[in-house]
Amino acid sequence: MTIYDILQLVGGMILSIGSIPQIEQIVRTKSVKDINLTSIITLILGMVLMQIYAVHAGLTMFIITNTISLLLAIVKLSLKIYYTKGGK
Repeated sequence: MTIYDILQLVGGMILSIGSIPQIEQIVRTKSVKDINLTSIITLILGMVLMQIYAVHAGLTMFIITNTISLLLAIVKLSLKIYYTKGGK
């Protein structure tokens, strides 16, 4: 593992962790009115495209951190859809 692998891993984890407070707030308040659906979908699309490239290039550290970020973005999207449709 090189210093660049470590930097990518740490940076990727910081980006992933950044989604957790938003998810916690959504679950706690059950409110998604200020969450933009287009923004979440665009983010997920970008992550999927980056994931395809990372798999092709064999970038293991990036695949790990991007997968975590992608899963958290999908959770956010799911919560947006659920609470928009009146989920309690």
